[in-house]
Amino acid sequence: MHPILLIVFLPLLAAIVAGLVNKSAPSIFAKSITTGALFVSAALSWPIFLGFVGGTYEPTVVPVLKWVQSGTLTFDWALRVDTLTAVMLVVINTVSALVHLYSWGYMEEDPDQPRFFAYLSLFTFAMLMLVTADNLVQMFFGWEGVGLASYLLIGFWFKKPSANAAAIKAFVVNRVGDLGFMLGIFGTYLVFDTVSISEILAAAPGMSGASIGFLGYTVYTMDVLCILLFIGAMGKSAQLGLHTWLPDAMEGPTPVSALIHAATMVTAGVFMVVRLSPMFETAPIALGLVTFVGAATCIFAATVGTTQWDIKRVIAYSTCSQLGYMFFAAGVGAYGAAMFHLFTHAFFKALLFLGAGSVIHAMHHEQDMRYYGNLRKHIPLTFWAMMMGTLAITGVGVYHLGVGFAGFWSKDAIIEVAFARGTELGNFAFWMGVFAALLTSFYSWRLMFLTFWGKPRWIESEHIQHSVHKTPEEAGEDTTGGYHPHESPISMLVPLGVLSIGAVLAGQIFAPTFLDDAAFWGSSIFYNEPLIHAMHAVPYWVKYSALVVMLIGLLVAWLAYIKDTSIPGKTAEQLGPIYRFLYNKWYFDELYHYLFVVPAFWLGRQFWKLGDVGTIDRFGPNGVAWVVEKGAVGARKFQTGYLYSYALVMLLGLVAAITWVLF
Repeated sequence: MHPILLIVFLPLLAAIVAGLVNKSAPSIFAKSITTGALFVSAALSWPIFLGFVGGTYEPTVVPVLKWVQSGTLTFDWALRVDTLTAVMLVVINTVSALVHLYSWGYMEEDPDQPRFFAYLSLFTFAMLMLVTADNLVQMFFGWEGVGLASYLLIGFWFKKPSANAAAIKAFVVNRVGDLGFMLGIFGTYLVFDTVSISEILAAAPGMSGASIGFLGYTVYTMDVLCILLFIGAMGKSAQLGLHTWLPDAMEGPTPVSALIHAATMVTAGVFMVVRLSPMFETAPIALGLVTFVGAATCIFAATVGTTQWDIKRVIAYSTCSQLGYMFFAAGVGAYGAAMFHLFTHAFFKALLFLGAGSVIHAMHHEQDMRYYGNLRKHIPLTFWAMMMGTLAITGVGVYHLGVGFAGFWSKDAIIEVAFARGTELGNFAFWMGVFAALLTSFYSWRLMFLTFWGKPRWIESEHIQHSVHKTPEEAGEDTTGGYHPHESPISMLVPLGVLSIGAVLAGQIFAPTFLDDAAFWGSSIFYNEPLIHAMHAVPYWVKYSALVVMLIGLLVAWLAYIKDTSIPGKTAEQLGPIYRFLYNKWYFDELYHYLFVVPAFWLGRQFWKLGDVGTIDRFGPNGVAWVVEKGAVGARKFQTGYLYSYALVMLLGLVAAITWVLF
């Protein structure tokens, strides 16, 4: 049996068992089954990935079962294993296994742990189905599966109204993107007469320059198809315009945030674009759109992240920004660099989210950074883990020394390749990427300084002080105002340690393979070798631009949050409208509320008042049904129970019938 079958279906089996058993067995049963299954899947995934790195593993397709045969539409359920799949397997299963283990400590007091772990494993299975898909329909199955599972996980605490609202928002916004994805799949089948990914990619170069009638215009076929597919990616990967669900998804438990935002759901759009890269290479307009949207998302999310106070929301907008980097890398044709950043980002972003969860756990579920401060002395292991994540995301490294954290190797490569592309959109993406790197450094170090340095400010948090038992044993040091932050349990710290290793070494070890080894990628993506050579030949000022702006961001954050803490308040007051614009997330939520939500509610009220009450009820229950009811009341009077009454009626009926026949 091929190991890919176990890798994919073990999480599904674990989810079914945990879900069916639920509370009928101790919660440790569900936790053990699901976590064990994910660690087995992760352990089986790494040899496949390392086999492709070493050149000893050949791409293969493992059939599962016959699926659809309808006219010319024929496809099976099969698992595609190539380099691109192998990269996603280690990312998904490694992060998911660590999130499962982390959840043992984080969700320890929750009474619904079996349900939570079942949802986690179901989510992982759906994502694995997506990345192993051999045809577009199977990919769409996984695509919708992660949408369903994310709805369940974001709204896991369903008694919390904000969690329900966030889950619905994520589901609805993703449906908008999914409409584009479905139309793209329909159009692709119409053009290629197949949904097989390998057949489509083989035929795609021959469609370059072909045109088709669309909405009354003659347009390039491949551009239309790729733009529709990219709309699906925009929804799933929270790109500008369809990004509004992602920050609200923080309403779910922190392990969910790490799983959704680090390695799985939000990277599905990037994976899909890279998987179909030979198609996108025949669609220059679509690639230009990918580049522009990615660069715009990159800078938008970074600007918003500089003003947020909720520790998880800062990291969520950071995710949105980093996804922008991945997309504009794909847009300029550097698909390997996009996947490399996806790979490294999974480690340091999962680390940052789980580290934030450890902070929240220590601070009794307080998420406002204004009530943190000086925590490095109380939770030192969490502090060093988040320090590794911050050094990775800000891209600390020195080119000439050949050393750096994970983000240095992947993010800097994207910035360099955008410059090397030499087009107007490439230059736009380059400058947006550099500016976003400055903002990334600022908000990342701002988070670190507010959380781990300065005076302890949790004494000012009524939430913390009123929600803990201030017994002498639990109070700890009295200098903290009656509450002493505590380090997380070992089940939460072990994942932080493992992810810290990835944040430090993943870029250093795998940069030559992901960026320069065309044989590693094989035919799994479109590999633009001349562009990669041009990337290595960019001027030194380009190579050092990200490092310089990182140091500037660090310096500004240090001045504002360590040296003189009055600077942020003064700056916010001076900037006024600009600060409010950024703090309110460019008013996208308010804009969508008035453009879509208010008209939708108005339309719903019209259907309700005029359609349901004014028409259906009026002519239904209050019309025809009323006549029938009154008629029945009248007819009931004839039911006297006396024989002579019935005989009279029969006689009258007989006379009427004879009269009708005669006359």
